[in-house]
Amino acid sequence: MAPERHDREEIRRRFAEEARAERPDLALLCLLLAAEADPALDANGIDAAQIELDRLAGLLPYGLRGGRAWASALAELLGERYGFEGSSAEYQRLESSLLHEVLRRRRGLPILLSVVWIEVARRAGAPVYGVALPGHFVVGFGDPEEPVLADPFAGGRPLSGQDAELLVAGATGEPLEPSMLVPARPLETVLRILNNIRAWAAARPERSDVALWAVELSLLLPSHPARLRYERAQLLVRSGEFLRGAAELEEYADVVADVEPEAAEAVRRSARAARARLN
Repeated sequence: MAPERHDREEIRRRFAEEARAERPDLALLCLLLAAEADPALDANGIDAAQIELDRLAGLLPYGLRGGRAWASALAELLGERYGFEGSSAEYQRLESSLLHEVLRRRRGLPILLSVVWIEVARRAGAPVYGVALPGHFVVGFGDPEEPVLADPFAGGRPLSGQDAELLVAGATGEPLEPSMLVPARPLETVLRILNNIRAWAAARPERSDVALWAVELSLLLPSHPARLRYERAQLLVRSGEFLRGAAELEEYADVVADVEPEAAEAVRRSARAARARLN
């Protein structure tokens, strides 16, 4: 069940506004995203999730110094005491990508568990950031030039440089590059979460509704792949909105025509085929 139309418009207005803020609030963006998926998540629920993050941050020891001390304290609090961790089954659940559900269940995908760590640690004053390793998001503490890495999916297991290399090699078959350790910005993290949701929905054709809102939220981010417009048009056609889908296909064709004229013509043929389905 999707949120009521007026609620959805307000969610998206707030999401777009926060995405364009000077310092976007990662937790709020994740919770607004979750409200698209869960119509029961209202303003009170969003506030409650933020309060829970505040509460957890208040449980961390005072006076911590250095990345290793912060990483150890977060692992003890969130991994050992509260049992935040992941498992292979989480990849099959949409709830694993929704922050309020991850806070409730204490289970989720690597990137959502990392968001919990980042937001709890940030509130306590830690030098923390996300690290978007290919295929497995983790958390870094301290100087990004010499990061202390931890894996929230594994309950906060410390990651050595060799561990990170193995994670990247397992995901891509390629060596670890220094650019992979650059702190992930909040909007990059949100786009990656939306990409995960789109991948989840792509494996379930009956959930094209989820794929559509994930694409539409991605398009509200200041920076996004242009091809998402094509994907949105296809989803509209698939859901029976042939005229809207055809119009957006033609708009996308106009955008790519100068660079990829053959691709543009193929998209225009798809638009004509979509309109023909009305006859």
